[in-house]
Amino acid sequence: MSKTNAAENSILDLIFNATAWADLAENDSTSPATTLTVSLHTADPGEAGTMLTNEATYTSYARVTVARTSGGWTVTGNSVSPVANISFPAATGGTNTITHFGVGTGVSDNLMYSGTVTPNISVTNGVTPILTTASTITED
Repeated sequence: MSKTNAAENSILDLIFNATAWADLAENDSTSPATTLTVSLHTADPGEAGTMLTNEATYTSYARVTVARTSGGWTVTGNSVSPVANISFPAATGGTNTITHFGVGTGVSDNLMYSGTVTPNISVTNGVTPILTTASTITED
């Protein structure tokens, strides 16, 4: 069984833009998350993975937070992408090949979505990994 396009967009709007889904789901009213955490991965973290699964390890790597609003994420046509490029800290050592990115709550390394980075990003000393606005996650 599949979800309708309207349901897919409503789920993405709720998670990424904190927009209530009329008569079904509302954003937490007492302590809502105001950001989502974005991570980089060297392989697909998979459906059973966490934000730690295959996470980048280059020196100075850190996850980045993005506002959980329409100013942070664009939801359209059952997919979501960042409104602006997401820049991660430049590598000061180590190497990684970034193949995937993840989006989670940042609490207990809770990974909600992951997507492929195309083309892959080869990280070496001095390289600043950037996810562009073309980076998308699709709700199926």
